[in-house]
Amino acid sequence: MIAVFIIFCILLGVRIVPQSEKHVVERFGRLRSVLGPGINFIVPFLDRVRHKVSILERQLPTAQQDAITKDNVLVQVETSVFYRILEPEKTVYRIRDVDAAIATTVTGIVRAQIGLMELDEVQSNRSVLISQIQSSVESAVDDWGIEVTRAEILDVNLDQATRDAMLQQLNAERERRAQVTRAEGSKRSVELNADAELYSAEQIAKARRIAADAEAYATEVVAKAIATHGIEAAQYQVALKQVEALATVGAGEGKQTILLPANAMEAFGDAFKMLKGGK
Repeated sequence: MIAVFIIFCILLGVRIVPQSEKHVVERFGRLRSVLGPGINFIVPFLDRVRHKVSILERQLPTAQQDAITKDNVLVQVETSVFYRILEPEKTVYRIRDVDAAIATTVTGIVRAQIGLMELDEVQSNRSVLISQIQSSVESAVDDWGIEVTRAEILDVNLDQATRDAMLQQLNAERERRAQVTRAEGSKRSVELNADAELYSAEQIAKARRIAADAEAYATEVVAKAIATHGIEAAQYQVALKQVEALATVGAGEGKQTILLPANAMEAFGDAFKMLKGGK
């Protein structure tokens, strides 16, 4: 019997705690210690394991709560929170229903944070909102020995009236952008046409200037020839122009008969004489 009693005491004094748990030990109803994973020893008959607390990460059920944004839009937010217990002695002695407490805290914080933001900010800056909610929840549950590992906003739902209004606003914005695009295209087209006309005018003016320079140069050459060789150079130029004019008249299409002035042959003769060097 003594041996059995000793074995029984040893069994009562040895506690093997799984890796995923922590055990809270009480002595005469008062907190004695917290047993971590592995083998632990307690005083038989004096110490008792009152609470076995899982330290695995937990997920609260997806919750839905209504909130009003800064611009007075009613939204329905779906949230989910992940947490784990770090200090079981605080969790078991300071809060009765930890899941309900965290859910209530998250609901209040979500409503408060969304009330500070407009609807567009809620939808576009969801990551910022999640960070703010997680930080606020962490500070609120710190006294319960809990660590909030993650807070997620799964969806932000709107009522049908708000959706219709947003759709109308979106269509109006698209139409405005389309009109702006068309106006910019028309403006660009006018600018390109004006640039093309300006370029064409510049090229025409440049061609006229080149032609005028060439004509001035030719006139200068003729003037120098007249100054050097006298009136004969001028007569030579006139005769040459007459021959070129007659050749142009004769080259016309559909011309079977060509009428020439009476002195045309004399002009040819004078031109040939000047080309040969005669006077």
